[in-house]
Amino acid sequence: MRKYLLLGIALACHATPALAEENSPKRYTIEQLMDSDVIGGLSWSPDDSKLIFTSNRTGIANIYEIPSGGGTPTPLTNSVKETVSAIGYFPNDERILFSSDQGGNELAHIYVRELDGTTRDVTPGAKHVARFVEWAQDGKSFFVQTNERDPRFFDLYEIQADGYAKTKLFENDKAYQVRAVSPDRRYVGLSRIVDNATKHCYVYDRTAAKLIQLTAESKPVACEPQTFADTGTDGGAQLFYTTDDGGEFAFLARQDLATGKRATVFKPDWDVQGANLSRDGKTLVVSVNEDARSRPYLFDAATFKPQRLADPMPGASAGLLLANHARKALISASNGATPGEILLLDLATGKRTPLLNARAPGVAPDDLVAGEVVRFKSYDGVTVPGILYVPKGAKKGDALPAVIHVHGGPGDESRIGYRPLQQYLTNHDYVVFEINNRGSSGSGRTFYHLDDRRHGDADLDDVVAAKAMLAATGFVDPAKVVIQGQSYGGYMTLAGLAFRPDAFAAGVDIYGVSNWPRLLANTPSWWEDLRRLLFTEVGDPGKDADYLRKISPVFHAANIKKPLLVLQGANDPRVLPIESEDIVAKVKANGVPVDYLVFPDEGHGFRKKANQITAYRKILEFLDTHVKRGPAKAAGAETATVSPLGDFPNGQ
Repeated sequence: MRKYLLLGIALACHATPALAEENSPKRYTIEQLMDSDVIGGLSWSPDDSKLIFTSNRTGIANIYEIPSGGGTPTPLTNSVKETVSAIGYFPNDERILFSSDQGGNELAHIYVRELDGTTRDVTPGAKHVARFVEWAQDGKSFFVQTNERDPRFFDLYEIQADGYAKTKLFENDKAYQVRAVSPDRRYVGLSRIVDNATKHCYVYDRTAAKLIQLTAESKPVACEPQTFADTGTDGGAQLFYTTDDGGEFAFLARQDLATGKRATVFKPDWDVQGANLSRDGKTLVVSVNEDARSRPYLFDAATFKPQRLADPMPGASAGLLLANHARKALISASNGATPGEILLLDLATGKRTPLLNARAPGVAPDDLVAGEVVRFKSYDGVTVPGILYVPKGAKKGDALPAVIHVHGGPGDESRIGYRPLQQYLTNHDYVVFEINNRGSSGSGRTFYHLDDRRHGDADLDDVVAAKAMLAATGFVDPAKVVIQGQSYGGYMTLAGLAFRPDAFAAGVDIYGVSNWPRLLANTPSWWEDLRRLLFTEVGDPGKDADYLRKISPVFHAANIKKPLLVLQGANDPRVLPIESEDIVAKVKANGVPVDYLVFPDEGHGFRKKANQITAYRKILEFLDTHVKRGPAKAAGAETATVSPLGDFPNGQ
């Protein structure tokens, strides 16, 4: 059964004014909160004696090494300009694979850090993207996909660990995504987006030069290959994959490629989001998205029998990485109030030993706020979830300002985890609600499709309806509710101000879409697969030009009358700077306060800590000026809305 956190339960700790006064938190600057660490790219050395990880503690993500039993990390890369993402150690020695692009342009390459500390680009060339797939089971090579032959399609290559010779294994002509390669290199696991409702799974048999489709052609299904298992018999490879075939949520299945027989491995009441095998192939690690948090499970890979593993941190989002040989694992966990702490777990005894502390020095965890999953009934009775952050010490009747944050996508999901911006706003007396409006993933197939061809309308009204939920908490002034978001959430911010002009006190647009016809006609070449999804979910610029204009805020900017802040990366290949420039110019022409901030060394997402600090400080200053200290209006002062759908019935 699913566990629901009811709104009343989530807010119970704030009900007593005397307790709130006693627990008033210390105020922190954004610099203090950003002095935390973002740790990723964890990998065990071949003998499990060392670990590498990526850390942005210094401001730019670099790779560090530490003894697996604990100690002082040693920097292995010293990039001062470009962020570096660790992929992992080589399976048989301590060379390291990593990835990096240039200023956020997304043209990432794969690099090797040699044993002597020098680096080498093993996917050289200009204007192409290289993506790591996985290591060969024998450790003698690794697999990458690149679009160097044709910018629209990613071909599969094998690169030898000794000498880095590169061989093409699969030529891609239909925008397949390569997900896995069988241990004997005979089979390639592929997925392909057909439309917004369908992603098929395939296996390409290199020996027979044959493509095998695992999903029914006439049936909408979302399928994704995860990993191959080797049975040790000729042609006996088996593929683990996730599918929502016949249900609301994705489950894990295994298919024998020789017989075609499929077995269900794990079918919880939530989405299985990933699976991988231990190095010896005996243990299966499965990650499940349980109510906006990741939770790992362990199974015997042959029998599917569950192995004992206590919930690493109840209420937190957690990840797990098994050691190569010993019965140990690394756990990363965060409940939102703290960054992802890294613990060493002894699987035999359950003992957990702190290994890497990601917390900001001088910031007390008790001063920060763990996210609470809450649900409310929207305008048409649909139940909408989200993650609520209420400032420590808040009292009923405080009438605080609030920020409703909309995620990207459009089909992404806000998850439990540490985000300095949300903590910064909450620490400075803003209630924050990360809404997972209709169209978000994580709440089932039906919920995911409720916004199809109704963007900036059906989903936007969930955001408007969330104001009543926030007001019902007793902490929020409904006249001081802000809409904020990044990417698609930035579009929702602009749509909120343009199509529901009296609903929000202000808007914060972080690299959001303002002009759908232009964005969809100019998607990056390596978006060939995602283009089909967007054309079927949002609209086809060749067929739906009038509709796309109706839902594009730039063509309705005259309606915007509330203060607007826009943040943009100059190198963004997805939402081009012109998207922000146009809306800023048009809103300024209305005589509305508009602030515009561009980061010359960022792309789609701000990755450098100094830029994040600047952006987040600007957001708080903007909100304090135009919302917290601005004039309040009477509750329920919304007037008639401006619908972007015009004469299009049902959003079509």
